[in-house]
Amino acid sequence: MFCEQCEQTASGQGCHQFGACGKSPQVNAIQDLLIYYLRGLAPIALKAKELGIDTHAVDVFTCEAIFATMTNVNFSEKRFVEYLQEAIAHRANLKAQVQQATDNPPTWAEISNWEPNFDENLVEQGEQISLQFLSQSASDVDIFSLKLTVLYGVKGLASYTFHAYEVGQEDERVYRFIYEALTALDNQTLGLQEWVNLALEVGAINLRSMELLDAGHTTTYGHPIPTPVPLNPRQGKAILVSGHDIKQLEAILKQTAATGITVYTHGELLPAHGYPKLKQQYPHLYGHYGTAWQNQTKDFAKFPGAIVITTNCLMPTHSYYEDKLFSVGPVGYPGIINLSAIDSGTPDFTPVIEKALALPGFTEDAPAREVTVGFAHNTVLGVADKIIEAVKQRKIRHFFLVGGCDGAKPDRNYYTEFVEKVPDDCVVLTLACGKFRFFDRQMGDIDGLPRLMDVGQCNDAYSAIQIAVALANAFEVGVNDIPLSMILSWYEQKAVAVLLTLLHLGIKNIRLGPTLPAFISPNVFKLLSEQYNLQPITTPDADLAACLN
Repeated sequence: MFCEQCEQTASGQGCHQFGACGKSPQVNAIQDLLIYYLRGLAPIALKAKELGIDTHAVDVFTCEAIFATMTNVNFSEKRFVEYLQEAIAHRANLKAQVQQATDNPPTWAEISNWEPNFDENLVEQGEQISLQFLSQSASDVDIFSLKLTVLYGVKGLASYTFHAYEVGQEDERVYRFIYEALTALDNQTLGLQEWVNLALEVGAINLRSMELLDAGHTTTYGHPIPTPVPLNPRQGKAILVSGHDIKQLEAILKQTAATGITVYTHGELLPAHGYPKLKQQYPHLYGHYGTAWQNQTKDFAKFPGAIVITTNCLMPTHSYYEDKLFSVGPVGYPGIINLSAIDSGTPDFTPVIEKALALPGFTEDAPAREVTVGFAHNTVLGVADKIIEAVKQRKIRHFFLVGGCDGAKPDRNYYTEFVEKVPDDCVVLTLACGKFRFFDRQMGDIDGLPRLMDVGQCNDAYSAIQIAVALANAFEVGVNDIPLSMILSWYEQKAVAVLLTLLHLGIKNIRLGPTLPAFISPNVFKLLSEQYNLQPITTPDADLAACLN
């Protein structure tokens, strides 16, 4: 196998024997086969759209299937074979409709006619497809590097698009672009700058997708407001919900409303507590348990109730807790139950409820601890005048956005140390699971403004962008001229999409770590450094000094 799509690849170069995430070579090969097939499906879907054929079911399927190939989402070879079979059915149906809709049907390229042979080893076919794709690096490693950047950015974009669809927000332009980007991966004529432009367009469309997701969340659940969230369990039966999917969290809350079960969030669902309509309607959404995704092995083992994981990031499971673990949507692992959607995209969570009632739950209340969430763009901009005045009076010297993906590597302690060393006259905004390295720090306030503000999930980078743009407008300067530094950590493909969005917006001086993406060639990184001053993190002391200079 060969995989280099995440930050924790073996030796920082790529996984060859087995995925550092736990992905097997067999699953990797079937994933590559699925992506290849979707690349061949893309131009057919574009032609169908041109002819006015309804492609909506294919659009949603494509986003879900791509989402499933992201790091730490699905480890089940069987599920990927099923996705491949569904893709085959969609392609055949669209081809037939295109054939009927025009007197001059197109001649499809080889990739759009290719079919897997189910009578032979699919893994070997996937490995062969992967080798063919990787062989392109021999002719121009920099262009191939940008192709991978586009592909991984599209994976993040597709996942946000799928989340937005779940909460009723869609844009035909986003679906169309995903097909255009997939089709471009088979283009051998584009030059270096054209690939750079396409990567930046991934960022532009991802901004739209995050905007859609933000609109879906805020129109359904209200704009987040500062909300204290208990970190201490309370006595009683319990369900833990992990991942990012607020719609699935709501479905669980709705189905557990009369059961006496307390619902806790885990990982990136911590910001869900900030949505007022969700908290008001479901008082049994009580607190948060555990920290970031890479600690779930110990978190899940200790949790005395049922557990549902709704999206990435899923760690390989262990026998001592997998009997109480359930997944939904594109998430999967051999041996755990995936609950199929039966009603408006949500499953029947009865098996989860029954498991929670059968398990002991928490036998006593734990000592009180809490953190505060809910500092999204509506809240922060609501006190913009106060923030601006504090900056003018030099009470606030600098803002730091410290966030992104967490991971298991020890060098991620950089982010903890960085926040600990931020001077008292500075404010830290944070988002995504990277915050769990410091989310419970007591940092005080400046004139009533908290020095540590949780903006939300990784997709709430949209909120952070809105805050930065609003402050820049208020000071009548460009975004790169306000006292704001971005110190970002990345792990998987959503982070790639967010980084491309920031570059599309022209945001400079981003510090990225803990290591640079293995799929970014030295020349491509040099180009990004020259155009955007994108740079790797060094040490907390040196980076702080440079930012405050």
